[in-house]
Amino acid sequence: MTSTPTSTGAARGCPVHHGYEPFAMDDPFPSYAALREEEPVMFDERIGHWVVSRYDDVKAVFEDWETFSSENAQAPVRERGAQARQIMEEGGFTAYSGLSARVPPDHTRIRKVAAKAFTPRRFKVLEPEIRANVVRLLEQMLTRPDRRGDLVRDLAYDVPTITILTLIGADLGMVGTYKTWSDSRAAMTWGDLSDDEQVPHAHNLVDYWAECRRLVDEAHETERDSLVGDMVRMQADGDPITDHEIASICYSLLFAGHETTTTLISNALRVLLTHPEQWQQVVADPTRIPAAVDEVLRYSGSIVGWRRRALRDAEIGGVSVPKGADILLLMGSANRDETRFEDGESFDIARPNAREHLSFGFGIHYCLGNMLAKLQAKVALEEVARLAPGLTLADDADIHFGDNLSFRAPIRVPVTWPAALHGESPTEEVSR
Repeated sequence: MTSTPTSTGAARGCPVHHGYEPFAMDDPFPSYAALREEEPVMFDERIGHWVVSRYDDVKAVFEDWETFSSENAQAPVRERGAQARQIMEEGGFTAYSGLSARVPPDHTRIRKVAAKAFTPRRFKVLEPEIRANVVRLLEQMLTRPDRRGDLVRDLAYDVPTITILTLIGADLGMVGTYKTWSDSRAAMTWGDLSDDEQVPHAHNLVDYWAECRRLVDEAHETERDSLVGDMVRMQADGDPITDHEIASICYSLLFAGHETTTTLISNALRVLLTHPEQWQQVVADPTRIPAAVDEVLRYSGSIVGWRRRALRDAEIGGVSVPKGADILLLMGSANRDETRFEDGESFDIARPNAREHLSFGFGIHYCLGNMLAKLQAKVALEEVARLAPGLTLADDADIHFGDNLSFRAPIRVPVTWPAALHGESPTEEVSR
């Protein structure tokens, strides 16, 4: 049965959710499959969103930006409590989305400027540093005498953060601080927090936004070879972008540019190690890594749900949705839709159409940083395959994912590796 919302937003009749729990990320895929089969466009009164789960429908909504606006993409899922609102107002928090929640013509104008800064050349310059950081962190992990590590904490956590701070021109000594701020942004925007739980995150967002504004001010005062410096110079040369908009791009990029890539690297290694035959294919032939990254993005993407709002009465998959309706697009479901991906519930690095996944969105809001994310995942897999081909998931690995409406991020990925050969120390073995 397709639930129909009343004027107050509640669903008429007995709600049917087909096992779908909006914030539960440990294994949402069986419920996604049930939704695709039984109710591909469903109103979920618990979150006040129409939930869309089939590939063609999700792609069509992404493509039709004139009917389905991105204006709610960064809106808090749960309304902010009075104390959190007060903290943010008094702290001067006026951050807005860099691009993902903006609509034309502002989106078109700002993206055109940002795209001139997000060049392959700037990403390519970062590659040696990305590789050096991966090797350094991996070698540190592999020297542990107990031969146990956590790929989230020991590798994936720092690499993308260092990369994005370098790109932006921020202080590399603030990796932990930026991670804390990013956790707060995820919790405040896509989490299910009580009013009291919001308070410390509200303080963090005030500090986060103040730092973004400071970076822009600093770029005006000091010549910097950074993304912020590039945009400030473009502004001085007449490109139509404000300081607030540059700071908003920083606010978005300093979150999206590393949080999702941390998850991509973690998931890539987790999924490949869960499929040891395919991991060994990658080890034997690293040229297969780019295809493997795309298959990971399809099979276990960092973002499994994204939001839109209907600007007029419309239809999705033959189901009428009213003007003003909030819509949750389940890319994590669409990416396994067997009408698009044969045997879509299976992981296969040789899949010929893996690149058709929707994990970076589609249409005018297609992720501007997709090349940088895939580059970092590629480098991480190359170096792990080279330095630790015998890496395996720990026998007692019990992998869980944080509760969230949109992001599916493993909390830990425990691994182990063989003892050093012929009595060599782990350090000697790595350095060979």
